[in-house]
Amino acid sequence: METLCFSPQTTKQIDFQPIFLSFLCLHRNLLDRDTFSKSDPSKITHRVSACDFGRTEVIDNTLNPDFVRKFILDYFFEERQNLRFDFRLEKPLGGIPGKKCGTIIVKAEELSNCRESVMMQFCGNKLDKKDFFGKSDPFLVFYRSNEDGTFTICHKTEVVKNTLNPVWQAFKIPVRALCNGDYDRTIKVEVYDWDRDGSHDFIGEFSTSYRELSRGQSQFNMYEVSVCVTLLSFLVDIEVTFLDYIKGGICIFLTVLSECVTFARTQTGDPAQPTSLHYMNPYQLNAYGMALKTVGEIIQDYDSDKMFPALGFGAKLPPDGRVSHEFALNGNPQNPYCAGIDGVMDAYYQSLKSVQLYGPTNFSPVINHVARYAASVKDGSQYFVLLIITDGVISDMAQTKESIVNAASLPMSIIIVGVGPAEFDAMIELDGDEVRISSRGKQAERDIVQFVPFRDYTDRGGYNILSMARLAKDVLAEIPDQFLSYMRTRGIKPSPAPPPYTPPGQPIQTQI
Repeated sequence: METLCFSPQTTKQIDFQPIFLSFLCLHRNLLDRDTFSKSDPSKITHRVSACDFGRTEVIDNTLNPDFVRKFILDYFFEERQNLRFDFRLEKPLGGIPGKKCGTIIVKAEELSNCRESVMMQFCGNKLDKKDFFGKSDPFLVFYRSNEDGTFTICHKTEVVKNTLNPVWQAFKIPVRALCNGDYDRTIKVEVYDWDRDGSHDFIGEFSTSYRELSRGQSQFNMYEVSVCVTLLSFLVDIEVTFLDYIKGGICIFLTVLSECVTFARTQTGDPAQPTSLHYMNPYQLNAYGMALKTVGEIIQDYDSDKMFPALGFGAKLPPDGRVSHEFALNGNPQNPYCAGIDGVMDAYYQSLKSVQLYGPTNFSPVINHVARYAASVKDGSQYFVLLIITDGVISDMAQTKESIVNAASLPMSIIIVGVGPAEFDAMIELDGDEVRISSRGKQAERDIVQFVPFRDYTDRGGYNILSMARLAKDVLAEIPDQFLSYMRTRGIKPSPAPPPYTPPGQPIQTQI
């Protein structure tokens, strides 16, 4: 484990404004933990202020991995920002007294505000034969040059098996990742023959630049690498942002059908007992109420009319005592909408007086409920978010996984807030940050679940929020990327932003 600190004495001041830094993680001379092969360095976890920030890809069978995935951090000159890097292997990287386990090299560079991305495709012709019993298994590795003259890996193509004339799949890469917006910066491309043991055979290399590549398929983009690598296509696009869609007027229902509170009689207990997470304390909010009010106030500003459908699940309903996993908290199934978060809170406390907590705790009905709405609007004009507040107990894990996998192809996201002392292993599995969730052999098209344990943001007593800003950030952290992943995969562009507002009585200014 290494800790990296930015020292103000060695860093240029940028007028006390945040700048964006990209981080490259390289490892050198790691301990070999495998008997018959090299180690498989799997993940580096970057932690900022004890929060899990991101993970690299897995690289198999090497002691000197160069990770392709980069990370962007906000850098503040006036703050000391400690970073912790956790390096994990399939086998524990146990230290040996008196012996180093390896070195982590971190490189940072201020990012440009370039928003272009480029789609490129390459092919090879008559590459060198490197395999004894067959042809080569070639792949390309792209490097961007750094300000200090070194090179950083920025992309790696797939391996094309058993051919000397490969055609690699087209790939898309941000221009700032390729050259940081500097069109004349050197881009180095190396060609390798893939080997199972990780000792890939070097075939050749060539250098180019974004400006040269932008000329497209021509004699300028045919490179001699033990014969020839040719650029087949070069298409430039402007990367749109979450804010572009907001400016375009898209309706993002971040709270539609969102407040779904588990009523199952598990560790929540009898609401009349102080040990229950649903305990109706006349002097302060219970655990569910605090999470509901705090998180609700964070996300309510994203809904224009602030009318929130509020559902509960896991209870016996009056008058016949039937068990329901999808009921209106306000008791009106024809109109479950509540006016603002205060209306949701009132409906929640009223429902505690009228329903009987009862298991099992099933998530899939309410997920399917929101999915039906999302399935009716796939043109990108609306986006739905389901907020589930739960004690972590789930009775229909298999059905919930299937519901999430199906919902991943729809314009929706799911935020799960865990309350109480549970371990939340099932919720972490549903989050899918480490392993993409799957069901019946089908993997979710994209990650749509964000899990946040509420206790991480309260004091030991659970009655005071330690950091509203951090809670707000973590609750909504993945929504923009989840939203953009849906829009981009379906080619949905943001609508043009409306003209700026002109007060009545003032002439509209135009430029000639």
